Amino acid sequence: MLAQRTVPTAAATHASAAPQPALQRFRWAFVLACCLLLNACVSTQTRVVKDDTGQPLTIAGSVVLVEPDMELYEVLAGGAQEPRKAWTDTARRLYPQMARDILGQRGMTVVPDFNLPPATSNDDPLRQLMLLNQAVSISILQYSRSGSSANTGLRNKHGKFDWTLGRGVKALRDATGADYALFTYVRDSYTGGGRVAMRVVGFLLLGGDIGGGYQIGLTSLVDLRTGQVVWHNLLVDQAGDLRDEAGARETAEDLLKGLNDKRRSSSGSRR
Repeated sequence: MLAQRTVPTAAATHASAAPQPALQRFRWAFVLACCLLLNACVSTQTRVVKDDTGQPLTIAGSVVLVEPDMELYEVLAGGAQEPRKAWTDTARRLYPQMARDILGQRGMTVVPDFNLPPATSNDDPLRQLMLLNQAVSISILQYSRSGSSANTGLRNKHGKFDWTLGRGVKALRDATGADYALFTYVRDSYTGGGRVAMRVVGFLLLGGDIGGGYQIGLTSLVDLRTGQVVWHNLLVDQAGDLRDEAGARETAEDLLKGLNDKRRSSSGSRR
């Protein structure tokens, strides 16, 4: 059966500007790294630092939501992805609202969100910190995901979930006063009418699915006092939707799975 993530029948919105080169490189590296997970039908996989007793570390302190890096796309008939600014703006507005609500329900203190000013240069320490977090998240995905062929590397980790952004996190702590920072990266795509038709044709004539939309995301919680990544989650989903409140709530629940949550575990999948 084909799982459809379709575009609404309302008039199409205008495409947004192309991603910056550095973020574009990160996006494609991330998509490539997630291909194996898509094939394996894994939805979420969380990692959390453990204390001296081997139990998941309890998060105690205030949390700031860093401006989420989100882009939403329409999958065209030929398979190309076209950015949709209206969808992206909606997701960037709804997700922080849902995330703050969920964290508050879990007993966490959430301080006002942190957003970089639009004119911030690439040399700014805070922008550099965000780019560093992306690089570290990709390394975690590559070397710490259970079942990864690369999981045998990085002998200095000794099998532990042990990653850090270094002392540069002090700049974000000084700017927000928070003890932890929550970073979020999401790329989400939805199948347009032309692509739906092509998928049906492919299924009937070729006996297989040529693919449609999907949702991939990374979230990480960083201790701004030490730079340590204390929790990390990967989401791969073919049904999530960030374009309305209900869908944004569900996606936020998935992205924050295991963060001070009774359901938390060192790794796992939603299906």
